Amino acid sequence: MNVLNVENLSKSFGNVDVLLDISFSIDKGEVLSIIGPSGSGKSTLLRCCTLLERADKGSIRYGDTEICRDVNGKSIYADAEKQRAAKRKFGLVFQNFNLFPHMTVLQNLTEAPIHVAKLPAEQAHKNALELLEKVGLSDKADSYPYQLSGGQQQRVAIARALAMSPDILFFDEPTSALDPELTGEILKVIKQLAHEKMTMVIVTHEMAFARDVSDRVIFMDGGYIIEQGNPHDVIDNPTNARTKAFLARFNED
Repeated sequence: MNVLNVENLSKSFGNVDVLLDISFSIDKGEVLSIIGPSGSGKSTLLRCCTLLERADKGSIRYGDTEICRDVNGKSIYADAEKQRAAKRKFGLVFQNFNLFPHMTVLQNLTEAPIHVAKLPAEQAHKNALELLEKVGLSDKADSYPYQLSGGQQQRVAIARALAMSPDILFFDEPTSALDPELTGEILKVIKQLAHEKMTMVIVTHEMAFARDVSDRVIFMDGGYIIEQGNPHDVIDNPTNARTKAFLARFNED
């Protein structure tokens, strides 16, 4: 069974169609990158998948947990209990970190495991310290977000998402708020997670990174999936004219 299955998903804001008949699935251990121009619907798709937005049409399922299904062309959402169960299955890393500024790094990592997952505090602290070591920040447990660089804050955000042991991790442009010098440290962490077979969906403008880390790439434009497949095929040898135009500058480099 797929970790995530999306079928015929559509979403509009007023008269503006943002997502149009989007379908894809992702298997356990797979890394899927979503690329495309600004305004193509990439972030809205992630927001629908993570229940930050409600789809108008189509269905979304995590494993055997259905969060919405299409009934006569309208998305009907599951009850609150099933939605809470679905939220336990994924983690989301935002563009701008979204850490709690009044909490230490350690507190940021243990808040949800203790109060949402009801993990004993001692175990939550132990897990948090292990995750901080994984992202290279074991010496920052008692620091506050304002004391960290943007790259360090984003690594904390990744560790925080992992602290809930999600089945799948979503990244929404994880390096877009960072200086180029800090981008590499985030990409290194994500590559390590890919090596460990963490299931991930990554919205990114980092084409070389998407090609190197992904099992599959989706190119979106105008709310549609225009092309998808092996990253080397889609990025290096696209078949669709719109994909070719978008990637022309990258492929010339």
